[in-house]
Amino acid sequence: MEARVGDRIVVRSTHQGEPERTGRVLEVRGEGGGPPYVVRWDPDGHTGVFHPAAGTCAVVPEPANG
Repeated sequence: MEARVGDRIVVRSTHQGEPERTGRVLEVRGEGGGPPYVVRWDPDGHTGVFHPAAGTCAVVPEPANG
């Protein structure tokens, strides 16, 4: 998994009926865009260090301004 500052992280629930969790990458601490990431989570804006588990999340790249 690779991410850049500004990308959106989407974490799928591991329990049926629970909503996805989304947040924005504020900092990339791993080499080459790898985890861990500092993420600001929606909707309350709390931040935390995130270590993604295999197969549970996706990175949605921030569109390039142009």
